Amino acid sequence: MIKNRTIFSLVICCLVSLSTIPGFAQKKENAHGTVQRIKIHSKLLEGNLSGDSADRYISIYLPAGYQSESKKRYPVVYFLHGYTDNDAKVYGFQQHWMTLPAILDTVFAKDRVHEMIVVTPDAYTLFQGSMYSNSVTTGNWEDFVARELVSYIDSHYRTLPGKESRGICGHSMGGYGAFRIGEKNPDVFSAVYLLSPCCMASPEGPVTAQTSQFLRADSIKTIEAFKKADFFTKALFASAAAWSPNPANPPFYLDLPVKDGHLRPEVLHKWDANLPLNNLDQYIYNIRKLKAVAFDAGDKDKGIAESIEKLDGELNKYGIAHSFEIYDGDHINRVGKRIEEKMLQFFSKNLSFTGNKTSK
Repeated sequence: MIKNRTIFSLVICCLVSLSTIPGFAQKKENAHGTVQRIKIHSKLLEGNLSGDSADRYISIYLPAGYQSESKKRYPVVYFLHGYTDNDAKVYGFQQHWMTLPAILDTVFAKDRVHEMIVVTPDAYTLFQGSMYSNSVTTGNWEDFVARELVSYIDSHYRTLPGKESRGICGHSMGGYGAFRIGEKNPDVFSAVYLLSPCCMASPEGPVTAQTSQFLRADSIKTIEAFKKADFFTKALFASAAAWSPNPANPPFYLDLPVKDGHLRPEVLHKWDANLPLNNLDQYIYNIRKLKAVAFDAGDKDKGIAESIEKLDGELNKYGIAHSFEIYDGDHINRVGKRIEEKMLQFFSKNLSFTGNKTSK
């Protein structure tokens, strides 16, 4: 009995000793990445007419290996959040329907995909979202993401600083932004994934069907009244701030599609010009330079599902390889699973993970 206890004690001691050896113990299932939330200043967002700060929060997920392998460099995926969201919600600093770091930890711990850095800027504005577009009203968000933010991350973290190791993705408004930025910057990003992207095409049906929403927006004359408005009315203001800015029209510095009860086709034309399915033909040569494109949406998310079906058809017409899926779900209920089971595998397959011989 004593002999057995001695052997048992020796086994326990051995296990404890082995658990202190890097790479043995601490099973990978227990490894967690770290999240940093920093603030950086953007020259491109300075002077926006909305008065939003040019000092923006950025949430950065660093995989577990980033701390334990000090010379290793990583690809970077830029994840753009949706309308009314911010980086703090997506990364678990505030309550939300999805916590991205937990998903990343789960996938990376099981060796399903290669580890990568994930970066999300806070694009919440006076109008609850920037649409990731360049505008004097909200600031040059498109260029901020593609130029300033990428440059900052590459200069402050151990990244693989080439387009082959850089991807962009997003949900809803973020999906729209990822496609908009990706198709205009194939020299910066090589892979694009869209999760339930909004705003890809004009709503189905005649414009008159939207007139009641436009009229509600037109009745709002002050910032205080705007803050009390419903979701869709605020979304119209965000769209106008991004796509039909007007520096001579305070207090919002934008033009709505209706003024004094009258429809304004010239404003709608500006909006239409910013919808990817309307301007896709002008960016085909850029899209062909991307290594990989993928997009999905839930079948209950009807309007968005229909728009990405059209995107699928347009890319097929041009012979551009891509991945596309309509799955059983709505706008948000399966997004976390899509990230876990589809999106991360997509980037693991299509980004370059080579070039880890030097460190900063």
